[in-house]
Amino acid sequence: MRDLLAVLAPQVVLVGDGGGIRQAALRPIVTADKVARFIVGGLGKTDGVLTGDLTVVNGSPALLVRLNGEIDGVMAIRVEATGITGLYYVRNPEKLTRLGAETPLTLR
Repeated sequence: MRDLLAVLAPQVVLVGDGGGIRQAALRPIVTADKVARFIVGGLGKTDGVLTGDLTVVNGSPALLVRLNGEIDGVMAIRVEATGITGLYYVRNPEKLTRLGAETPLTLR
């Protein structure tokens, strides 16, 4: 947990979105200590194998989270000079439908 606290800004905010379908944080979680405890506590309750792949979502860094090989969610990460200032974890399956498909990028 100490490593996680080292990269979180003191007033970091974590917001979850389960869409009422999947479990997620019901209210924003504020401060590095509370966010770290929420993440570490959630990892301890996971039944299966969690993996993460770095990706980009809406031009920002993100982590594509898989549970037993299936997409569980995506965590968008806002990084500023003070460290990670915002985490937005989307678990709502309706918002994750496009993550399984790769969109080719071309220059015009």
